[in-house]
Amino acid sequence: AFPLTIKTQDPDEIVHFLELIEPVFGGINLEDIATPKCFCILEKAKERLNIPVWHDDQQGTATVVLAGLINALKIVGKKISDVKITLIGAGAANIKTADVLELAGAKPDNMIIVDSKGILHPLRKDAEELKKENPWKYKWMIKSNAEGRVGGIAEALEGADVVIAASKPGPGVIKKDWIKKMADDPIVFALANPIPEIWPWEAKEAGARIVATGRSDFPNQINNSLGFPAIFRGVLDVRARTVTDEMCVAAAEAIAEYAEKKGIHEEYIIPTMDEWEVYPYEAVAAALQSIKQGVARVKLSRGELWER
Repeated sequence: AFPLTIKTQDPDEIVHFLELIEPVFGGINLEDIATPKCFCILEKAKERLNIPVWHDDQQGTATVVLAGLINALKIVGKKISDVKITLIGAGAANIKTADVLELAGAKPDNMIIVDSKGILHPLRKDAEELKKENPWKYKWMIKSNAEGRVGGIAEALEGADVVIAASKPGPGVIKKDWIKKMADDPIVFALANPIPEIWPWEAKEAGARIVATGRSDFPNQINNSLGFPAIFRGVLDVRARTVTDEMCVAAAEAIAEYAEKKGIHEEYIIPTMDEWEVYPYEAVAAALQSIKQGVARVKLSRGELWER
C-alpha cells in the first residue's frame, strides 16, 4: 500500500481519478474526506469502479462500533431490535454507523441523531437545505426519531439504552446529569479523540454500565484499525468487486465472536489491536460474505481462506 495525494477537492475529479488508476490496484481506501463530500465520492466510486473502494472513517468506524455494541448488549441482556440508540454527531462516522446498525437489526424508529444544531427531525428549518446539500443525512432526518423529539443532547439521551458519540472532543460535551436520565444499565460509547465527550469514570459514576472510548489507555477501545486491515485482506483474497455494508456486519460479528470466546465483561467487550488472532477471523468473514453476495471473482472455501 502507498499513499496518493491528489491536487483537487472536487468530488467528480476525485472519482474520475479513481477510475483512471483502477487497473493498478486491488482496492482503494479513501482517507480524511469531509462530510458530505465523502458520501458522494464513496457512492459514485462504488458505482463506477470494479474494485473495493472503502472510506475508513465511515465503514471502518461503523464495523467496530457494531462489534462492541453486539457484546455490550449481551452483557446487559438487551436486544439490538429493542434498544433506543442516540447518536451524537452526524458526520461520516455516525451516518454510516446508523446504516450498519439498521442492517444489523436496530430499528430507525428507535434511533435519535443529534448534530451541531440539535436533534434531527423532519420539521427542522434546515430540512429542505439538507435535502439538497446532504441527502445521506437528510435520509436519517426522515427515518429516525419516530416520537418526534426536539432539543439537544440532553433531550436525546432521556430514556436511551445506548449513546454513540462521534462528535467533538470533551470533556463536558456529555454531562453526568444526562447519563443519569438514560435507561437502566446504559451503554456509553464516547469516541472523540484525544478527549472523549465524557470521561469514562464520570460516565460510570453517573450509572453507565459499559463505557467505550477511542483511546488505547482506557478499556474498550473502539478504533477503526480493528476493522480496516482484515476486511481489506478478506476482499482482496477473493478479488471482490466492492465492499458492502453487509461485509461490515459480517466482520463485526466475527470481531464480537472472537472477544466472546475469550470471555467478555464490562471492561472487555472488544479485542485490542494487539490481539492479532482476531484479524484472520474477520478476513474470512468478509471474504465469505463477498462470495455470498456474488461480488467475488474467486470462490474459496472457509478452509482455503483460513489457510491463506
